[in-house]
Amino acid sequence: MTMSWHMMIDFEPPIVGCVISNRNYTFDILKATRECVINIPTVELAEKVVGCGNTSGRKVDKFKTFELTQTSASCIKAPLIDECYANLECKVFDGKMVAKYNIFILEVLKAWIDPANKDPRTIHHRGRGAFMVAGETIKLPSLMK
Repeated sequence: MTMSWHMMIDFEPPIVGCVISNRNYTFDILKATRECVINIPTVELAEKVVGCGNTSGRKVDKFKTFELTQTSASCIKAPLIDECYANLECKVFDGKMVAKYNIFILEVLKAWIDPANKDPRTIHHRGRGAFMVAGETIKLPSLMK
């Protein structure tokens, strides 16, 4: 599915929170399997991302329809999407906010990136069909390790 909202919660272990509507097919799958992959696409995949977001996996094989390549994950059964810049293999870490807020708290077990893509222009949903494309990178001094 195309997810429009997620956030980093913690670093050690890496924890991500995401909202998935209980009307989405993915909601029931994630509740049942307790695992997923967060795929991070680049602008080149924007039309396919929107297409995936406008169809339901209940009725459409999105990999076939949008010509996306499944790649085996190493820690979970859910597949990675080969065309995406990054893939995060996740398992449900905490499900306490699912019933009330549709918020899944996920632990990232393994992260993958495309090392050939040195300057990924990832896309980020801003709502109502608007996307932000990552652009300029700046570096500032930091004491973080």
